[in-house]
Amino acid sequence: MKEEIRNQEELQQLNASKAAVLVYFYNDSCAPCVALRPKVEQMVTEQFPLMAHSYVNAAQHPELSASNGVFASPTIVVFFDGKENFRVSKYISIDELAGRIERYYNMIFE
Repeated sequence: MKEEIRNQEELQQLNASKAAVLVYFYNDSCAPCVALRPKVEQMVTEQFPLMAHSYVNAAQHPELSASNGVFASPTIVVFFDGKENFRVSKYISIDELAGRIERYYNMIFE
């Protein structure tokens, strides 16, 4: 799933329906956000095919970002079994992110 989340209800529905979810909060005027997004998408698609991933445009949906405690772009929030497991912001290493996801992902799906 690579669709845009627009409100808290959509986020809650996604978390309730999937065991693993990655939500990417971004801003189109943020150069690191634009550069990182395809790398995150590729990582999830290739390494974690059972993980849902969606996006929140923080500039267009500031209330959704604020209600989730996201005040910096980019921010990635990872949920397992409907609960926030961890989040990373600003300077994000794809390898470190994959390593953190892998541990929990393997417990759920293997």
